[in-house]
Amino acid sequence: MARMLEFDRETARRLEALYTTPAAVARRREYVEALALHSGERVLDVGCGPGFLAAAMADAIGATGRVCGVDVSESMLALARARCGDRIEFLFADATLLPLDDGVFDVAVATQVYEYVSDLEAALTELRRVLRPGGRALIVDTDWESIVWHASDPQRMRRVLAAWDEHLADPYLPRTLGVRLQQAGFVLRRREVRAILETSCGDDTIGAALIDLILAFVPGRQGVTETDAAAWAADLRTLSEKGDYFFSLNMYRFLAEKLQPPSA
Repeated sequence: MARMLEFDRETARRLEALYTTPAAVARRREYVEALALHSGERVLDVGCGPGFLAAAMADAIGATGRVCGVDVSESMLALARARCGDRIEFLFADATLLPLDDGVFDVAVATQVYEYVSDLEAALTELRRVLRPGGRALIVDTDWESIVWHASDPQRMRRVLAAWDEHLADPYLPRTLGVRLQQAGFVLRRREVRAILETSCGDDTIGAALIDLILAFVPGRQGVTETDAAAWAADLRTLSEKGDYFFSLNMYRFLAEKLQPPSA
């Protein structure tokens, strides 16, 4: 059994559905706005997934700019290439070993990526290397202990969420990310939290998409059986039908800048 979530074709399909929800679309608009992108800038999307954010950033920087997306999932890259065509360069690459020259990007983004990276220090070193002095980076990650899901069986919910914590390297990364960015040679310009709050789990919600991902991942972990997982998911959907559904999750956004070299 894989230790973390594998971004195979089926998982990529589920995540693509998650990224089309209204909340995800709104977050992408916020990311582009926070980056204050300019025409002609060079942008790197680390862990680009199915290419939604890369496409939005390409629109913002225009034909004279450059967007490059990297990912370790060929399934994700296939979706991204199909979505964006030739206007964006997509590369198969690990965040800890980027096949890119030093100082070639003005901007970098990594959304829901570094929580999956075991060697974060190496990834941040690579991020700093490929940015020009003064280049800016937007990093977004989730603290999975912030998840709140109303359920009829709280004990089963706790077991399911404990099993879900195994899907990534650091489920609590935002707590230490600010300090680690500073240690890697970045200046923090802004730290913010965005809370997702949903009171139904219709097809266009983050919670509904997460239910499908969790249902596929947790059986066999932390003592959770397929029967347990199915009963957990059915309970949430029943609560939604009854108007008694509640889901919330915090996402943390860090805007950082690569330190300028000391004056001669």
